[in-house]
Amino acid sequence: MKKVLLASCCLIMLAACKDEPGKTTQAVVAGESTKSPSPVSFADQRYVDMGKKAWAMFTAGDIDGWANSFAENIKFRWSAGDSLSGKAEVVKYWKDRRANVVQSVEASNDIWLPLTVNEPQSVESKGTWLLNWHQVKATYKNNESLTFWVHIDMHFNSEDKIDEMIQYIDRAPINAAIAKKK
Repeated sequence: MKKVLLASCCLIMLAACKDEPGKTTQAVVAGESTKSPSPVSFADQRYVDMGKKAWAMFTAGDIDGWANSFAENIKFRWSAGDSLSGKAEVVKYWKDRRANVVQSVEASNDIWLPLTVNEPQSVESKGTWLLNWHQVKATYKNNESLTFWVHIDMHFNSEDKIDEMIQYIDRAPINAAIAKKK
């Protein structure tokens, strides 16, 4: 019985390995397999330069300089669902935050990725996005310090102004740090 089973397995393997005439496989080279544009592609490096310049202004406390990169109709969102609408509201919020809550901000270990969304996959807008990850060390007015990671998505309109910014951050540790008394 074992010999019959072994012989059957060998015959099946030989039949499976047999070349069939007319069936060939072709190697496909990336970018040559389709005529349609990819859903996402790399965007111009200048968006990284624009993002770095804006972030340097923010960390230096120059909220007006930072806001020069915004469209008048910017939507600033946090991952928890809170949001601000319009350049004036975003500037007012961050000026108050820097004047009354945040003493200093230092950023390090930054990563920048400029992308063009040709075909939105979900709720994201079509067009140019700049994705950024960085580590932040924030010192608050009560002398508490906190180090954490932040991810920010920025969408640029046709005038190269940021019209949407989404900040992914865990605000619970921040709220706990600023709640402590001096």
